[in-house]
Amino acid sequence: MKNLTNILYLLVIALLVIGTVLVFSASSSVSISKGKDLSMFFTSHVWKVVVAFFLMIIFSYIPYEIYLKYSKYLLLGSVVLLILTLLVGWSAKGAVRWLAIGGVRFQPSELARLILIIHIAGMVFRKGEKIKSFKNGLIYPLIWIFVIAGLVMLQPNVSMSVIIVLTSFTVLYVGGARLNQLTSILFTLSVVGGSLMLMISHSRQRIFDFANSFLNGGEINHQVLQSKIAMGSGGVFGIGLGASRQSDLFLPESFGDFIFSILGEETGFVGAFVVLAFYLAIFVIGLIIAKRNKSGYAQLLAFGLTFNLVLSAFINIAVVTGIIPTTGITLPFISFGGTSLWLSAISIGIIVNIGLETHKRRIMRLATG
Repeated sequence: MKNLTNILYLLVIALLVIGTVLVFSASSSVSISKGKDLSMFFTSHVWKVVVAFFLMIIFSYIPYEIYLKYSKYLLLGSVVLLILTLLVGWSAKGAVRWLAIGGVRFQPSELARLILIIHIAGMVFRKGEKIKSFKNGLIYPLIWIFVIAGLVMLQPNVSMSVIIVLTSFTVLYVGGARLNQLTSILFTLSVVGGSLMLMISHSRQRIFDFANSFLNGGEINHQVLQSKIAMGSGGVFGIGLGASRQSDLFLPESFGDFIFSILGEETGFVGAFVVLAFYLAIFVIGLIIAKRNKSGYAQLLAFGLTFNLVLSAFINIAVVTGIIPTTGITLPFISFGGTSLWLSAISIGIIVNIGLETHKRRIMRLATG
């Protein structure tokens, strides 16, 4: 188990390094266009990566059992932050998703997503077999899921709401909730959520653009078109680090949500495949760590955090390649940013702690014979 946690550390550090290099390459032209030094965004990203690294280490030493005791209070705090975001949050591109504290902006929805996973894992663990009953068990975590997802939807942040629901329902299913109940609820949510998406202008436009690309041919939008050009021009081995052409103001969000395109352009199919393999390895290691721990809570927590990370990664890549409509989901550990990067690192720290605790208990059992 110790070896698995070390490999997990190395995988995350490798992704952080890859992301840092790509952010420098993809952001230079944007920095210059704003009349700043070419390393402006790179410098900002580096200190966030350093903070993320230390958060990962710190949370790997915090006993995971402590979250079981305080998750409800943390989630209530997250609800307050989400409400404050709607009332006094910082707006950009028609959405109110950020709060500014001490000159640093962060997304409360990212924090709420992490804490909700922690709390749902605890609720399912406490309910035990009762989670199979809608009235006596399932209804309680559903209330929290609907509150958090609903507040995030109001920002509006449709893609984050969808990830929150999918991750939470997956944890509920793994925890023993009945599939037929979850399926019925998801179907109802899909109808209601789909109606709400069509009422929100920017999500409606993205859905229509995506549907139109299938019905009439062509690309979903200019961003996806430039993204595909970037990846296609990379070929098998890429055109070289720092040689990206699409990052020269052709591809919007080239160092943010669409940084995977720059990866494909500069390192080709080989580089993109390696990063995909890293995410898959993180998923497999997370599942092994979850399975080997004897605590039901630790199992659900490790699974939920792992699934959330990998789901975010593959949704981001699906957007970049035009498989699904455009969303605002970042690529974990690689995209430029702060909140998502830090909370992803915290998630890994918690998973590592679960793995180390399993290793410690195994050593104690061997010692006592």
